[in-house]
Amino acid sequence: MKLQDIYTTAVAAGIEADARSREEIDAFLAAAAKELDGLAEDEKRFFDTERLTNPYDDTRICAGDPDLEVRGLITGIDMEVGEVVLADRLREKGAAIDLILAHHPEGPGYANLHRVMLMQADLWAARGVGIGLADALIEPRAEEIRRRVMPVNHYRAIDAATLLGFASMSCHTPADNSVNRFVQSLIDGEAPRTLDDLVKLLHSVPEYADAATKGYGPILIQGGGSKRCGTCVVDMTGGTEGPKEAMDKLVAAGVDTLVGMHYSEEHKKHAEELKLNLVIAGHISSDTLGMNLILDRIESQGVEVLCTSGMVRVKRQ
Repeated sequence: MKLQDIYTTAVAAGIEADARSREEIDAFLAAAAKELDGLAEDEKRFFDTERLTNPYDDTRICAGDPDLEVRGLITGIDMEVGEVVLADRLREKGAAIDLILAHHPEGPGYANLHRVMLMQADLWAARGVGIGLADALIEPRAEEIRRRVMPVNHYRAIDAATLLGFASMSCHTPADNSVNRFVQSLIDGEAPRTLDDLVKLLHSVPEYADAATKGYGPILIQGGGSKRCGTCVVDMTGGTEGPKEAMDKLVAAGVDTLVGMHYSEEHKKHAEELKLNLVIAGHISSDTLGMNLILDRIESQGVEVLCTSGMVRVKRQ
């Protein structure tokens, strides 16, 4: 499978699982085209033209020829320099590894993580929050994240991969969209009555069950186990955590329970004040589930997959 085809497959999976409408995604891409058209000629070379067809700024081919035939890849939640050296050692031992596939973004995907966060406004709007208010809530938080990641050494792992002759790619929001849809569909279909029932339902998912055996499985962090779930919303995509103030608007819109990968202590305390139930499904386990849904499409095309850095392969097709 060519590297470009792996990339295209990941982006297509993300769009298929996106909570936004196709019309909204097309409008997002059209806005990028308009931005490019408005640039001076000497500024256009700095514009990432992938934004014209890929709505996920945190998912990119970071190194390698797009026409490279990928026999095998090694993937993990965080693929940093240590994992790149591990891949090289495994290749020395005979493993057919051509691609380093990271979930958490590296390189350009990390530098532009803040752009993906804007989609959170659409997710809140779908739950009854006014879109104007939602936009106003997410924009300052996205700018905060942009400033926070600016000093990071974004290309460290990519440079290591390039020197050792590997292609490199990140797949973030497509996997997060996939797990978000999977868990929301599971909850909607099974309709757990209580919060204890909800946690038990999550334990029925192999990735969460595996995490539970390792000590970091799903957990209820706000609300009593015997309380009814009410309206449950899965909150697992959009780059990273949004502002805690969004919780106020979701509660006002009728949301009773949020199920997320992780919540800060600040978010937990705010939810307690609002009497909003919070269930942490698990960060690495949720990322693993999302990546497995993408990997099913890639491995079925004959690409050998090796896992490390928190990834546990579970096949569904």
